[in-house]
Amino acid sequence: MDDTRYNVLFLCTGNSARSILAEALLNNAGNGSFRAYSAGSHPAGAVNPYAMELLEKHNFPTEGLRSKPWDEFSRPEAPRFDFVITVCDRAAGEVCPVWPGQPMTAHWGIPDPAVVEGNDADKRHAFHDAMNQLQRRISVFVSLPFDKLDRIKLQQSMQEIGKMP
Repeated sequence: MDDTRYNVLFLCTGNSARSILAEALLNNAGNGSFRAYSAGSHPAGAVNPYAMELLEKHNFPTEGLRSKPWDEFSRPEAPRFDFVITVCDRAAGEVCPVWPGQPMTAHWGIPDPAVVEGNDADKRHAFHDAMNQLQRRISVFVSLPFDKLDRIKLQQSMQEIGKMP
């Protein structure tokens, strides 16, 4: 990969679990070539404690992670995105703001760990599964030969990543 730094926005409805996990994972795996952000159409207002616990357990930086509305990133002073990725089916079906610069979009649906009922162990397991699925997809994403793929092939690759288990 060249010295390009790509901005990626992960979207979900509540911006409390999956999109937060994806933001932290990509900022860690991206080795400075990516800057990840996350937002929600109807933010929960707080990061899910199980998501924070899991990130901290695996020594991911959590400073600055917060639940925020996606229109925060549609303002003129917001970062310009290269990629916008939805991680929940509800956000994928909503009308998103118009993102300047025509970023590539993809849907990487992940089951919502925040709605899992049961005891703490069940809930932690659901968050662990979501994190593992996101980690696999992000690992493939960051290894794409961005400098060798045209826009159509890159878009196809991003969509295929969304079909991974």
